[in-house]
Amino acid sequence: MSRKRFFARCRDGLLFFLFGERLSVWASALDKDYPASLLASTPTSNKHMTITCFIRYEIDPYQREAFKEYAENWGRIIPRCGGRLVGYFLPYEGTNNVAWGLITFDSLASYEAYRKKLKADPEARKNFETAVAKRIILREERTFVEAVDGTCNVPLTPEGAR
Repeated sequence: MSRKRFFARCRDGLLFFLFGERLSVWASALDKDYPASLLASTPTSNKHMTITCFIRYEIDPYQREAFKEYAENWGRIIPRCGGRLVGYFLPYEGTNNVAWGLITFDSLASYEAYRKKLKADPEARKNFETAVAKRIILREERTFVEAVDGTCNVPLTPEGAR
């Protein structure tokens, strides 16, 4: 994938994550198919996503591919254990040792139930153990955030579509 296409996909993903359905309204107003793949495949409702666990990883930049595999494994594990995976994000340009993971939950109680399931899941335990053994992750920070009511997936007004 070219650098230009990569950054276009990052932009599209971020815009869709931030604006959801508003993006499709804006695109329709401008008679554009933007971004078609995301609009067709990404859920847009935030009704049940009230708390997001924002994980900041400091990774070994020489083990980028190992972290990518670690993150891909969570793509199977997290939904099975009760989390809604927004995604994992690897550094591409600029800082080469910071990655992110975003997982949403209905509440802190849902998060606690998820943690219990995670500890009992053999694949999750193996993923953690592999990361520790390979020293892929040098540092990890978790922050819990909540969406501000009235700021997520707000429909575009007719004036904003121009």
